[in-house]
Amino acid sequence: MESTKKDIERQITDTMRSTEGEALLNAPTDIMGGALLLGSTLLALLWVNSPWSESYHTLWHVQVSIQVGPYMLNKSLLHWVNDGLMAMFFFVAGLEIKRELLAGELASVRQATLPIVAACGGMLVPAVVYLSLNLSGPESSGWGIPMATDIAFALGIYALLDRGLPQALRIFLLTLAIVDDLGAVVVIALFYTSDLSIPSLLVGGFFFGALLLANALNVRSTVVYSLLGIGGLWVAFVLSGVHATVAGVLGALAIPARPHISGETFLQAGHRLLRSYDRAAEGAHEPLRHPTQADAANALERASDLAQTPVQRLERALNPWTLLGVMPLFALANAGVPIDVDSLRGLSDPIPLGIMIGLVIGKPLGIIGATWLAVRLKLGVLAESVEFRHLHAVGWLAGMGFTMSLFITTLAFHEVDSTDMAKLAVLLASLLSGTIGSLLLYRLQRTS
Repeated sequence: MESTKKDIERQITDTMRSTEGEALLNAPTDIMGGALLLGSTLLALLWVNSPWSESYHTLWHVQVSIQVGPYMLNKSLLHWVNDGLMAMFFFVAGLEIKRELLAGELASVRQATLPIVAACGGMLVPAVVYLSLNLSGPESSGWGIPMATDIAFALGIYALLDRGLPQALRIFLLTLAIVDDLGAVVVIALFYTSDLSIPSLLVGGFFFGALLLANALNVRSTVVYSLLGIGGLWVAFVLSGVHATVAGVLGALAIPARPHISGETFLQAGHRLLRSYDRAAEGAHEPLRHPTQADAANALERASDLAQTPVQRLERALNPWTLLGVMPLFALANAGVPIDVDSLRGLSDPIPLGIMIGLVIGKPLGIIGATWLAVRLKLGVLAESVEFRHLHAVGWLAGMGFTMSLFITTLAFHEVDSTDMAKLAVLLASLLSGTIGSLLLYRLQRTS
């Protein structure tokens, strides 16, 4: 019994001292998320290129309404996925960004400089490449498409091939992808908005202020944040013309990032409750047979919740839902592109050509070039055991735009032909970039 108590105490202490984000994106979840994303994409492609293609389009154009009294939101199933579920994806991304800024890789300027510079280069160069081929006309609105990196695919593939590679390399890729997501949010907010409704924006600002006030007052109730965030902020942004995913990020930034009790208080309570549990267990033959044992265990569970920050707890709870549910469903709804001889011939047009060159060539060139320049200018240093050959492989892997690129495609183009060409280009470019990045990582793995 004494050894069991000491083991539990040691686990509590180790957990409190461990880094907050260490296990939030673990390898099995990354791999499973990437596999489901790939499976959903293949299913969408097979479905839309089958004799049952009409049912695919019919399904996603089904109208779904939500009405509260005289107020009603009526959108197609596709819009609910893109405006609703993707807001949840961006909410989780916002939680991750906030955690990294406060206590992760982005909290230290020295540690964050290189991946931030690399991410900026990886966004700027593809956009310039695209605009060099589509400088004017409605086609120019697609410049944001090749800027993105798909964090699920990139980390999923890396998790399969990371044996023997430096741990700092995964941190570099993760930080780069997070900064990339933040850049995508800024681009969407500033450049991919429709006609603005000032009254709706003011209402959204009111609810955002209410969320910040709840944070300042140390309100812990999930119900309060859900009502203000979903029932107020998200609905206001849906009606405002600013894309609703921005509401997801703003809502995440308003979630409290401080625990209700300190680590020291939690350890003291844990020791006291474990002693109570141990005393009640004397003479007992079955766990929790004595009511005091159950009370101590329940109290320890409540103390564990209070010792975690809401940001940490929500990210851990929602991250599997986004990786294993939201993103595969988004891919199923948006990756259905008809592939025929005409569409393949159309890949030489400026829109798909700009996207493919931007993702396949511009992305790794921007990441590696910006990192090399930052090192030469002494703005940052490479982590120990990380070399430019490692960054070369990661740069290609980051060329997998996929989810974010498809999402920005739905915002950039409104004509079916342009949208389909852009989506096909994203799929092919992501496949090529992922294949090259995987081969380079495999080669590094074999030689390490």
